[in-house]
Amino acid sequence: MGTYINTGNDRFRSSRRSEYVDKSGLIRVVNDTLDTDIRFSCVTRCRRFGKSMAAKMLCAYYDHSCDSRSLFEDLEIAKDPSFEQHLNKYPVIYLDMSDFVTEIRDSTIVKRMQETLKEDIHKAYTDVEMKTDESLMSFLIRINEELGQQFIFIIDEWDAICREFGKQPEVMNEFVDWLRRLFKSGQSEIVFAGVYMTGILPIKKYDTESALNNFIEYSIVSPGDMASYFGFTREEVQVLSDKYGMDFDELVKWYDGYQIGGVSSIFNPNSVMQAIRKKWCESYWGKTGATDAVSDYIRMNFKGLKDDIILMLAGSRCRVDPAGFQNDMSIIQSRDDVLTVLIHLGYLSYDRVRRECFIPNLEVSGEMEIAVKGSRWEGVISALQQSEQLLEATLLGDEQAVAAALESAHDENTSILSYNNENSLACVISLAYFSARNDYKIHREMPSGKGFADMIFIPRKNVDKPALVVELKVDKSAETAISQIKRKNYPAILDGYTDNFLLVGINYDKKTKTHTCIIEKE
Repeated sequence: MGTYINTGNDRFRSSRRSEYVDKSGLIRVVNDTLDTDIRFSCVTRCRRFGKSMAAKMLCAYYDHSCDSRSLFEDLEIAKDPSFEQHLNKYPVIYLDMSDFVTEIRDSTIVKRMQETLKEDIHKAYTDVEMKTDESLMSFLIRINEELGQQFIFIIDEWDAICREFGKQPEVMNEFVDWLRRLFKSGQSEIVFAGVYMTGILPIKKYDTESALNNFIEYSIVSPGDMASYFGFTREEVQVLSDKYGMDFDELVKWYDGYQIGGVSSIFNPNSVMQAIRKKWCESYWGKTGATDAVSDYIRMNFKGLKDDIILMLAGSRCRVDPAGFQNDMSIIQSRDDVLTVLIHLGYLSYDRVRRECFIPNLEVSGEMEIAVKGSRWEGVISALQQSEQLLEATLLGDEQAVAAALESAHDENTSILSYNNENSLACVISLAYFSARNDYKIHREMPSGKGFADMIFIPRKNVDKPALVVELKVDKSAETAISQIKRKNYPAILDGYTDNFLLVGINYDKKTKTHTCIIEKE
């Protein structure tokens, strides 16, 4: 057993001894690519979304130095016709780039990495001569010519070197050239039966083209047929919540909301497992790092960026075009680039059909709040900090305090608010009630029998608070807003709250720039 070749199945065996959600269907997708024109795969997703777990699983399945049948025979892949064909049939080279970037911090990293791999592989093929100055690919070609061996090459965190050495273009170029020599030469398809790379970012573009355009890329923006393997599905989390006695609605509130390809409900797998182990839902996202970097990104002075971040904090969605991003965190040239980076990092979810991004869940919402506070946007920070007091004043029926708090939030966030329409007013009110999402599900413009209520706050499970029905008016009166609520047939979602909800009427006067509020218990 080597360090980088034929590493065995011990790492995946450890995973099977723990709670394991069956993602072995991924193997079928990879099997279908072997020895074909699409044998080169790059699968990218955000931190703590199971990239390394998938790499360990693939190593255990393909590695010919071990017997992994018992680890897979009860999993989904065992039912697939390709299971026997490829099980433990290949020499597997496994490279975790993070091992090298944490140890080697200078420009020798690519050379030292190549020499380390060559030496380890030579231990497995001592009968094949290894020349001192030859490249890794030259050595693998000779092994293939003399022994007929085809390899599976798995690279975990392939872009770690890009993230760590982004400001040293000579290192980046050397690394990309090394990958090209391995995977884009005339003999790459002879030497490798398959290649699987995983990381956070897709392959960097050069002059609008990828340096490795023979790779099929599966990303959080464009996952192809791997979407369901990017995280936990709703059905998988339901099984876990039932098994461990967790509140499924709490897991949904905290960790659901990622829309990946055609799968509209994907959970953060690392956070779900931590919540199950600790029997408590909270934010485990901060332990993945990068919040400071997010603050730096959202402070960038691109037109419309601040407005969009505030709108998403308020629960809205924003249009985004990810096509122009060069897949390089050090090259950010537009608002769309910033939003695309946040999608790849997992701070935003992406609706590919509508080409919109949004904050997916309570966990990420809290982390975005931290990032915004680090951005020094004083008006927004003030609204977020005062949101708990605003909710309390609303529940107490303190109309003057509510009006004053909304007026303050409105005045401090005029960049996104034209003061001219109810939609702008709804945005600032959603932002001002930011902390309410801890206890409420907030619905915008929910259909009622006759028309729409601007916002409805429905208490989450086990929350002993009244529902809120909020009607917004501009240049009319708070009384008119209350009357309009009463004229409507309340939506079915309020059926369980017929004797426990508050009517909140809010009016904004454009001329005087003042707010009035009436709160009635229904």
